[in-house]
Amino acid sequence: MPTPDVSRLSNTLTDGVTVYQQVVYTTQDLASGFIERIPYFVAALIVLGIFWLLSILFKKVVHKTLGARVRHQNLVKVFQRIGGALILFIGFMIAMVVAVPGFTPAKLIGALGIGSVAIGFAFKDIFQNLLSGILLLISEPFRIGDQIVSGDYEGTVEDIKIRATTIRTYDGRQVVIPNSDLYTSALTVNTAYKQRRLQVEVGIGYEDDIEEAKAEILRALDKADSVSTKAQPSVIATGFGGSSIDLTVRWFIEEGTQANKVASIHQVIVEIKKVLDAAGVNIPFPIRTIDLSDPSVSAIVDKMQAQQAPATDQQTAK
Repeated sequence: MPTPDVSRLSNTLTDGVTVYQQVVYTTQDLASGFIERIPYFVAALIVLGIFWLLSILFKKVVHKTLGARVRHQNLVKVFQRIGGALILFIGFMIAMVVAVPGFTPAKLIGALGIGSVAIGFAFKDIFQNLLSGILLLISEPFRIGDQIVSGDYEGTVEDIKIRATTIRTYDGRQVVIPNSDLYTSALTVNTAYKQRRLQVEVGIGYEDDIEEAKAEILRALDKADSVSTKAQPSVIATGFGGSSIDLTVRWFIEEGTQANKVASIHQVIVEIKKVLDAAGVNIPFPIRTIDLSDPSVSAIVDKMQAQQAPATDQQTAK
């Protein structure tokens, strides 16, 4: 008759073997089940690949069909991206039905319904940006290639996506701006119109004739080829400065890009300097006049002399 210790050891070994066998059997079942499902997984991947190709084909067809006919090209992008996303979503649903036994779209919709509140809070900003991106593409306040100013950022629009817009700044940096910021905040489009007005401030001496200076400046604008001939430039006296009469020079350029703006301002300033120098018109710099006859100045001088007198007497005594 076996002892109690031997009996307990035998029972423990039996239980260990049983657990081991269960683990082995479970692993074998999982492996066999996975192997059996491999053809279905492959079929699901093939379905995804087919619908991915269909989405690409859909975008090309839309571009070829509507690209040359629709005036607003952003609408074409909306159709392409929304239609392509819808095709991929349908392909994903079909692939899940093929790969996962018992999966139905109704179960997915039910799961989304249960977690709709949590999903809404978690993806609030994403959904807001998506809706703003669609509205921007439809309303089309700017296009790819336009130069815009949004908040602290200014640059050329490189791409308008559903979630965000990418711009390239003039110093070569890439900035990604959420579409909700562009849609809800003030936005400046520098290239929205064909022409763009520029201006510089010019100061002339009080002794100079304003009309003569104005005529010379207009002559300088005629020499600058960057100044548009379709709009009349203007020179207006705008104020009495501390050391000059202030004139505001305004003119238009045909292409309002940043490069044309900088080049035109440089050219106009150079031409204005040339003609004013040739005509003898003074361009004064700020002047400060000190009136030494004022009593307060005399008091300061007397006090400084009084402070320096003891030091001078000590040096003389030595």
